[in-house]
Amino acid sequence: MATTLDTLEPALSVRQVLGLERVLAGEPEVVAGAGQLDRLVRWVHVAEAADVGVMLSGGEMILTTGVLLAGDEGAQAEYIQSLHRAEASAVVLGLGRAFPAPPDVMRRAAERCGLPMVVLHRPFPFAELTEEVQSRLVRRKFAAVSLSEAVRTALTGLITGGAPLQSLLDEIAAHSACPVVVTNLAHRVLATAGERSAVDDVLRDWERIARQAGGSEGDGWIRAELGGRGERWGQIMLCGYRGDTATGRLLADRAAEALVLHRMLGGSAHTWEEQSAQSLLTDLASGVVPARQLLPRARAAGLPVNRRTFVPMVVRDGDTAQLDRVLRLLGLPGLVAELADGATAVLLSLPRDQDADALAAHFASRLRTESGALKAVVAAAGQRTVWDDVPAGLREAQHVADAVADSSDALDLPTVVRLKDVHLRGLIRLLRDDPQVQSFAERELDGLLCAADEDLLAVLRTYLATGRNKSRTAQLHHVSRPALYRRLEAIEGRLGVDLDDFEQAASVHIALLAHDAQQG
Repeated sequence: MATTLDTLEPALSVRQVLGLERVLAGEPEVVAGAGQLDRLVRWVHVAEAADVGVMLSGGEMILTTGVLLAGDEGAQAEYIQSLHRAEASAVVLGLGRAFPAPPDVMRRAAERCGLPMVVLHRPFPFAELTEEVQSRLVRRKFAAVSLSEAVRTALTGLITGGAPLQSLLDEIAAHSACPVVVTNLAHRVLATAGERSAVDDVLRDWERIARQAGGSEGDGWIRAELGGRGERWGQIMLCGYRGDTATGRLLADRAAEALVLHRMLGGSAHTWEEQSAQSLLTDLASGVVPARQLLPRARAAGLPVNRRTFVPMVVRDGDTAQLDRVLRLLGLPGLVAELADGATAVLLSLPRDQDADALAAHFASRLRTESGALKAVVAAAGQRTVWDDVPAGLREAQHVADAVADSSDALDLPTVVRLKDVHLRGLIRLLRDDPQVQSFAERELDGLLCAADEDLLAVLRTYLATGRNKSRTAQLHHVSRPALYRRLEAIEGRLGVDLDDFEQAASVHIALLAHDAQQG
């Protein structure tokens, strides 16, 4: 159940109270229950009556001189029992005329109950301690309310402004000053925020953390469930929060409320799982972040990475959800993410004793069968057995997919297209941004690069793509052969070349491929 401002009760531990300067002046000594000093103190109360427990609601630190208990061992034992039944946090006894030394009966009873018992060896005005603790508790309560409202206001502003999930998590991490992790129900990491090195430390140990995810909170690991309408679909975790637990739980609950609202309002066209895969594969392909630094993220996202064969692929004209469904149908471990320009990246992670090429071909065939996307181009790089080689593989697959994206003979390509299948077109794609290649293309095609010559450029493109087959070119452009001859003569005149000469035609063809690649 989510914590609310009404139920939140910021508190100090017994240990923290004993460390206050005013308390130290009284020379405190713990005579029983030393192992329970982390109990929380919700309030401080002065009480002498033996049946004090009936006036308590739990969490109080009781201050007493024992004046009404002196000489009555039964009353002393009952006093401790009463505090124990009321779930008091501790009892502080001021030594003096009533008890010049710690009473054994009370000490033994407190030890049996596990109730911290502290004696003060120097006279101490209880009013000062009460004032000190109560003022601190009030300040903590106010700070918790202020934090709650600040977090809620900031996150609500981001949501109404259409901010992505990552912006919300960055804001939460800024308030918590610790790594923040969002997972699904299988404990796979969907998103993270916080200082990068601290997040990486958490992800490197994520397998152990995930196994303990259902355990109790401790050491600053604070969780809040994500879900709504009776359905749970994940959790958010503050990893190593250094503030008090109550405030951390409040912060986690405020964060969970915001994330649920963000998801309900459809803050993105993609699910968080898709965004997680997209972020990881985009970072891998770009090479901006070293692959070794991304390994903990991949492992935490559920991708097997130890002793595996990786097959990087890029699919054109494929639906991300459909690709993911085919992977699940075939039982192939991998990630799927939409890239730019209608391309989707797929990274398979296969056991090394399996035939990676055969499984990639099976995946491509099943994709076409399941989706009816017969024109979908599945481009793959050579298999990688080292994680550090995966980024280059993704770029290779992207290059192959780009090389055949506008190919007129795409239907004649194999089920899985590889670098060896794209020939000259692939080489030109690789070199398309080279200034010398750009200069060469402009020089060779200079006579046809104005807007008015688009028709002639289209005829030239078809003529060269069909192997200079005049009949086929005329048929594809729905013109007679004499009309085609006149256009080819015009092209030759504009370019100053003889298209019947193999070397000149090849030069023009290469220039046209480079021009198209640059335009694409």
